[in-house]
Amino acid sequence: MGIKSPMDDTKLKEKDTCVKKDKVDTGVKKDEVKYRGIKAMPFIIGNETFEKLGTVGTISNMLVYLTTVFNMSTIGATNLINIFYGTCNFGTLIGAFFSDTYFGRYNTIGFASVASVLGMLILTLTAAIPQLHPSPCGTDSSKCVGPTAGQLTFLLSGFGFLVIGASGIRPCNLAFGADQFNPNTESGRKGTNSFFNWYYFTFTFAVMVSLTIIVYVQSNISWAIGLAIPAFMMFLSCTVFFVGTRIYVMVLPQGSPLTSVVQVIVAASKKRKLALPDQPQKSLFDFMSPNSINSKLPYTDQFGFLNKAAIITPEDHINADGSAHNPWRLCSIQQVEEVKCIVSVVPIWIAGIIYYIVLNLMQTYAVFQAMQADRRLGNTSFKIPAASYTIFQMLSLTAWIPIYDRIIVPYLRKITKKEDGITVLQKMGVGMVIAVATMVVSALVENWRRTVALTKSTIGVVAQKGNISSLSAFWLIPQMALAGLSEAFTIVAQVEFFYKQFPESMRSFGGSFLFCGVAICSYFSSFMISIVHKETRNASGIDWLAEDLNKGRLDYFYYLVTALEVLNLGYFLICAKWYKYKGTQGKSSNGDVAMEDLSSRAHMV
Repeated sequence: MGIKSPMDDTKLKEKDTCVKKDKVDTGVKKDEVKYRGIKAMPFIIGNETFEKLGTVGTISNMLVYLTTVFNMSTIGATNLINIFYGTCNFGTLIGAFFSDTYFGRYNTIGFASVASVLGMLILTLTAAIPQLHPSPCGTDSSKCVGPTAGQLTFLLSGFGFLVIGASGIRPCNLAFGADQFNPNTESGRKGTNSFFNWYYFTFTFAVMVSLTIIVYVQSNISWAIGLAIPAFMMFLSCTVFFVGTRIYVMVLPQGSPLTSVVQVIVAASKKRKLALPDQPQKSLFDFMSPNSINSKLPYTDQFGFLNKAAIITPEDHINADGSAHNPWRLCSIQQVEEVKCIVSVVPIWIAGIIYYIVLNLMQTYAVFQAMQADRRLGNTSFKIPAASYTIFQMLSLTAWIPIYDRIIVPYLRKITKKEDGITVLQKMGVGMVIAVATMVVSALVENWRRTVALTKSTIGVVAQKGNISSLSAFWLIPQMALAGLSEAFTIVAQVEFFYKQFPESMRSFGGSFLFCGVAICSYFSSFMISIVHKETRNASGIDWLAEDLNKGRLDYFYYLVTALEVLNLGYFLICAKWYKYKGTQGKSSNGDVAMEDLSSRAHMV
């Protein structure tokens, strides 16, 4: 899904790395940590490049693989991919938790990389060994046999290993790269910026190669070779990563910040029958550890139930340093306000879940649209692979971001007098409006493609589906471009929003929060597709999402999603008007902690 663009989580991971390394004062001196910086970058960048070539090259065309090689139905393949994407994104929470609490980033990435190699090897074997996939379908769809239980189990085991790999690599890879640079020196900060710039380049390069060369090999030469190439790339990724082991800076795990969240909920529940004091700002327990890197948050009346966690009772005892003796019974105002930050962003997060449906459809049903459209390049016989059209979504996103940053923002600053031109919530809103337009354009183009297929001469037949419309697949570019433009506004704004509104010590969780939204969207999309498939079926067995798009009404489904996005936009506007940005005092006014103010206080090896 387009949701995984690199700029979506780079800023989050960059500063989170510095935050995590400076969480606890352990007496380790800075000069005891040897940052290799630039020397370590080739290994990490090489690992990242080969990993992206492997994963993107495997997954981007998987929908076509499932329907053409495994003879799965459109609905079945789409649901399987949605569940796979959802599980991968949910897994980042588990990966981040184990990395922060038990294993550290190096061990997590290493284990996950090996799992990814195994997963890709299994997928390659399903294409290379005839016994591991169904027999090809003939022109007669009645002779088309689906996968056996054994074949499907072997395929799903490959997906399972890929889920493990994604769960460990996604939340750790960028942060591990930033760990190699000293955040307290100018050269270290410049090195970090250089690392992320190279990350942008390698991600874009990997996606371009995957969506063109690798997808072409898979679709037109051989699926076995086309899947073996990404598998080999992932093997190289593992090799390059482990070769650099001796020069890496490795941050040891320090525990999950989610413990504090649970403590506040437990303490508030225990004191639920108590009444808040008349002057809570002066009476509630107010303590903040001198080692904390979180911004000091002012007291608020919002979500007053949680404030009860800070009520001091005769049973509560306070240590000599001012901290609570039993943090499961007494929490500070600071802890309570940090939990409120998380609770406050949930309504905005929910609006994002519905928004992601648009991006999801551009990665699934837009591919099916391309399969039944004229994909010939000009007057030649060369056909562009159906999955390659999603590259226009990324091109749109990549092209728009520098234009917006260098041209649009300075102009908006003059009008709004705001440093960022417009607020992050306003950015999200603009992206959601564009998402509505994306679905309207998608519906109009699909109606046109279908009409041409039914009223004019067709140019061929897609096995298991139907006739190929003579309408050029290049007409899918407008909806892809709009989707990329929408993503450039909403997704980038969401990353910034979660980064700034979450407490500093919970920003890695904020990144996983975003991934979880994508995961829920994947599951919801699968559920919605199944409902529409069942409820719109007519007496002849044809529904809106029929295998043959010419017989179905995909445009109606797009209009249905358009209506859902309009309702979601209204809901978002209400939430945005209600939302209050996180207040700070004592540190930076925008909730960010300057990297030069941090000191290296974490255990490192």
